[in-house]
Amino acid sequence: MSNYSSSGRRPDKSNQYISGTNRGTGSARYPSHSRRPARAVVKFDPSMFMKTVEERATSAVYVPKNTFADFLIEEQIKKNISGKGYLLPTPIQDQTIPLLLESRDVVATANTGTGKTAAFLIPLVNNVLTKKTARVLIIAPTRELADQIESELKIFKNKTGLLSVLCIGGANINPQIFALRKNPEFVIGTPGRLIDLEQNRVLNFNHYTSIVLDEVDTMLDMGFLNDIKYIIQKLPEQRHSLFFSATLPKTLKNVMDGFLRNPISISVKTRQSAENVNQDVIKVGHHNKIELLHDLLIKAEFKKVIIFMRTKRATDKLSKVLRERGFVTATIHGDKTQTQRKKALSMFRNDEVKILLATDVVARGIDIDDVSHVINFDLPQTYEDYIHRIGRTGRADKIGQAITFIE
Repeated sequence: MSNYSSSGRRPDKSNQYISGTNRGTGSARYPSHSRRPARAVVKFDPSMFMKTVEERATSAVYVPKNTFADFLIEEQIKKNISGKGYLLPTPIQDQTIPLLLESRDVVATANTGTGKTAAFLIPLVNNVLTKKTARVLIIAPTRELADQIESELKIFKNKTGLLSVLCIGGANINPQIFALRKNPEFVIGTPGRLIDLEQNRVLNFNHYTSIVLDEVDTMLDMGFLNDIKYIIQKLPEQRHSLFFSATLPKTLKNVMDGFLRNPISISVKTRQSAENVNQDVIKVGHHNKIELLHDLLIKAEFKKVIIFMRTKRATDKLSKVLRERGFVTATIHGDKTQTQRKKALSMFRNDEVKILLATDVVARGIDIDDVSHVINFDLPQTYEDYIHRIGRTGRADKIGQAITFIE
């Protein structure tokens, strides 16, 4: 963090934190269309959700029925799990892995940070090795989440000889085409790029006997409903289907009915993503918004900060302003290449950069440890966007801080 001190004016008393209570509200949704439609701006007042956390909320201790050693999986997978330091499965892993080893369809309600990725990867790697399934297709809503899944898959398939390919936009499609021609057992991708590859006759959805739809509610929010329906129609009739979502809105009912066959439902109750987050607003005039942000960022407690912006252009502009003031920042938004986005997240995760500026792309499904503060420099458009944003802090039973600027 920069030691640069502000020479600008200090915020007056009207800019001080305003305490209040968390009243909650219903969520606002917008219509789903293929290829990420533009969303109408919803009038949203974060001051309705101000909350002070005096004591962290902790989840009840879960006693698993199994250990990883108990699962009927190949020894190499057990070695890979042990090498990662995992001993006991999380609740979602404990309940889901035995079912998936039996090739049962599952609909699981679990949010990010519950260990759900390993819950489906471990049994699927085993099922491919034991010839219960031939090929696996994993569909995720964002490039970052797909990349996280592929990184975790590399751990569990280590020394198994299994191949995988990551198929996402923002990256050169030619290496993906080349990798797909090797007939990898695992394909992980985002809906748009997967459909592009299918329509160019490089990918055939009918060849995949195990399918994972991950964070389906986020796919719905991002306008991928029609893409998902298109892919489902192309899948083989006989398949093993897995459906993961943090919530199950009514709009997903038709998708579930068309995708799953006699599924077993699993729900892992975890605390709300905002439960351990102090939520404050600061009323600020337009002309002193930068000065106020500067005054916050030079404080010692702002150790690892995500600043959310509404547009890509505004993100780049603010990043330039902060760099001119001596701060070191990284940025992530839709115009960045996948390599740039991956590098920015890696630098932020590894504490090489303390300030990450982002549009809402990073708020969906990304698990970053020890974020001390989330600052909504621009207002989010919906209550759901707000919850996703502030959920980047206050993780792992730590108390996080969320600040929203209101002009």
